[in-house]
Amino acid sequence: QLVESGGGSVQAGGSLRLSCAVSVSSANDYCLGWFRQASGKEREWVGSLDSDGRINYADSVKGRFTISKDNAKITLYLQMNSLKPEDTALYYCAVVLRPCAGYYSDFARPDYWGKGTQVTVS
Repeated sequence: QLVESGGGSVQAGGSLRLSCAVSVSSANDYCLGWFRQASGKEREWVGSLDSDGRINYADSVKGRFTISKDNAKITLYLQMNSLKPEDTALYYCAVVLRPCAGYYSDFARPDYWGKGTQVTVS
């Protein structure tokens, strides 16, 4: 239902763009979000958007990462710039198919998760 791609290895200061192909039943109200989980750590919210296009980011990535969505391709993107070694993690996308505002709290029980794509920054 959600398939991430675009991960890889990059040097510190570099950029990557992740994609999340969304294939779920349509809904008028929804939120799409990015999460990450570093080895040995808990899953962390990166940012998310709601069906009205409002976007919120975690403080740790604000100003460096940009979330966008291609409505025609039904794809969620995460443009990551100025990458740091601490950004190394498995990155996931998730979807909430009910009224939401695009905050971390909306993803307490996502309807679907992707399997993730690995990002390594050295």
